[in-house]
Amino acid sequence: MFYAAYTLDDVDSSRRPLTFAFNGGPGSASIWLHMGALGPRKVVLRKEGFMPAAPYRLEDNPSTLLDKTDLVLVDAIGTGFSRPAGTTELKKFWGVKGDIESFGEFIRLYITRNERWSSPLYLFGESYGTTRSAGVSGYLADKGISFNGIVLLSTVLAFETLEFNKTNDVPYPLILPSYTMIAAYHHKLSPELSQNLEKTRAEVEQWASNEYTRALAKGDALTQQERETIIDGLARYTGLSKEIIDQYNLRIDVQAFTHYLLADQKLRVGRLDGRFTGPDPEGFAETRFYDPTSSETGPPFTSVFNEYIRRELNYKTDMPYYATAYQTWGPSIKWDWGSAGEGFPDTASALRAAIVKNPYLKIRVLEGYYDLATPYYAVNYTMDHLDLSPRYRGNISYSTFNAGHMVYLDSDSLKKMKEDVAGFIDQSLPATQ
Repeated sequence: MFYAAYTLDDVDSSRRPLTFAFNGGPGSASIWLHMGALGPRKVVLRKEGFMPAAPYRLEDNPSTLLDKTDLVLVDAIGTGFSRPAGTTELKKFWGVKGDIESFGEFIRLYITRNERWSSPLYLFGESYGTTRSAGVSGYLADKGISFNGIVLLSTVLAFETLEFNKTNDVPYPLILPSYTMIAAYHHKLSPELSQNLEKTRAEVEQWASNEYTRALAKGDALTQQERETIIDGLARYTGLSKEIIDQYNLRIDVQAFTHYLLADQKLRVGRLDGRFTGPDPEGFAETRFYDPTSSETGPPFTSVFNEYIRRELNYKTDMPYYATAYQTWGPSIKWDWGSAGEGFPDTASALRAAIVKNPYLKIRVLEGYYDLATPYYAVNYTMDHLDLSPRYRGNISYSTFNAGHMVYLDSDSLKKMKEDVAGFIDQSLPATQ
C-alpha cells in the first residue's frame, strides 16, 4: 500500500497533528489532493483550474497544510503504486467493507510503527474518500482510535441522495440548486435570477424542497395544470427548454443536464465542475456520458506527479502510476457496494456512530456550488438526517465554495480552503495543545 508522508522533524510528535488524506472514486489515487491542494508542491493551472498548455509545471504551494499538520497521502489498493498480489486478492479490497478495513488497518499500522498514537489525528477525504472516512471513523472507534477532526470534501455518505433511477425521486430536488448555479455561470438564467445569486439560491432551495418535491411525490397523479407549473419552474431554474423537461418527465439527471444546457453551442458541461465545457470527442449527438473536467485535469496532474515523485522525492520505479484503477483493471473488477443489497450504499450510520461515541469529534464539510457529482444541497440533506441532538450537531460546520467537485482547482478557492481547514484544526485541538 503506497503512501507519501510529510512530517516535521525535531518537534514533540504528541502535540503535532497528523492527517491521513485520500481521494475517492472508488478507484482513484490520492494524486489530486497531493498535487492540487495539500502537499508542498502543486500543479500549475489556469484561472478557475482550467488546463494550461503542455508541458505541465510544478510550483510551490502557498496553501499547503504542512504548517498545521503532518500529512500522509494514501493510495487505495489497485490505484497509484498500491498493488494487489493478483486479481483474486484485489477483490478482497474492492468493495465498501474491504476498503474501509484496509485503510483502517493502514492507519493503525502507521501510528504504531511511527509512534504516533498520542498525536491529534485527522482524516481528510474527498468524494468517495468521504464515504471511506465515515466508515473508517466508525471502524476505528471500536479499536480505541479516536479522531479530533474529519474533513469531508465533496461528500457522499448516503447514496440514495444521488443515485438516479425510476424508483428514487430523492436526488432530483437535491441537485436542482446546483443546476441553477451552473446555468447562471453560463448565462442561461433570466436577468432577474442572475442579479443576486445568493437570493436565487435560497429561492430555488425552497422551491425544490417544497413544490418540486411534492409534485414528484404525486407521480402520474399530477394534473396537467400542476405539471405545466412544475415544467415552468424547472425551465426557470435550469435554463433548459420546456420540451426537454417534459420529455424527461420532470426528472433531469446529470447526463441530460450536461448534454442539453449548452446544446445551442454543441458543448458538453462538466459533471465534476459545471464551469468546464468542451465538445464531445465522439460528436454532440452521441449521448454517452462525457465529462470535459476529467479531460482537462487528468494530463496535468499525472504528468507533474510522475516528474515530482521521481525527481524531487527520489522514488525510483518503472511501475506506472494509476491515477484511476480502471486504467488497468477495467470493468472486469466490480466494486462491492455492501449495504446496497439493503437499498443504497451508506456510511452515514458509521459516521453517526463515531460522532456519538466521541463528543469531541469535529466534522468540517467542504462543498462546491458547481459540483454535480456530490451536489452541495444533497450533502446538507444527508448531514441533517444523521439523527443527532443539538449537542452533537454543533460539532458539524460547513464551508461553501464558488467551485466544483475539486474545489482547490480554483486558486481563490484553494486559498479559502486552506484558511478554513487550518482554522478547523486549531478549533478542534484539545485546549491543552
